[in-house]
Amino acid sequence: FLVRGGTAALPAGGPPQPAPAAAGAHRPPGTSPAPLPHAVPSRIVIASAGVDAPVTPVGLDADGWIAAPPPERARLAGWYRGAVSPGERGTAVVVGHVDNDAGPAVFYSLGSLRPGTRVAVEREDGRTAVFALYAVEVFPQRGFPADTVYADGPAPEIRLITCGGAYSARDGYQGNVVASGRLVAVR
Repeated sequence: FLVRGGTAALPAGGPPQPAPAAAGAHRPPGTSPAPLPHAVPSRIVIASAGVDAPVTPVGLDADGWIAAPPPERARLAGWYRGAVSPGERGTAVVVGHVDNDAGPAVFYSLGSLRPGTRVAVEREDGRTAVFALYAVEVFPQRGFPADTVYADGPAPEIRLITCGGAYSARDGYQGNVVASGRLVAVR
C-alpha cells in the first residue's frame, strides 16, 4: 500500500525531506503502555509541526494503494481502516497529502520531523494515544518496503505517510515519507 499524488504548487524548494540522521534510527527502548481497544481516530496533532487535523477512515483505491483523503480537503488526514486503530497492538497507518493545487497540505512538514517528536491521536472513545517517533525516512515508490513499513508487532505503533522524494510534473512524487512511532502514553 502506498500513497501517491502531488502537485508543483509549493514554496521554493518543495516539502522538507528527512535528514539522514532521522532515517534508520533505533526503536525507543523500554515498554509501551498496554494496548488500547479498537476505537476510530478522530484527530491528529503534531504540535511541533503545526499539525492539528481531523482524521477520516480511508480504504484502498482501485489500484490497491491506500486512498488518501480527497485532494481538495488538504487539511484532512486519513486512517487506513484495513489496519489497527492508533493505540491498538500492531501498526496503525495514517496518511495525508503533502500538497495540492493550492499549496502545502496536512503532512507537508512530515519530512522535517525528528526522532522523539510526539504525535497525539485523539480517538472516538475519548482517549488520546501519544506516540514518539523513532524514524523518519523516504522510500522510493518502486520497491517500497511494504512488508517492513506495515509489519505487525507486539507493541502499538504508528506509521504516518505522505508523498516525498523527487518530483516531476509528469510523474508526481517518486517516493513516500514514512514517520514511524511507538505508543508512549495514553491520556
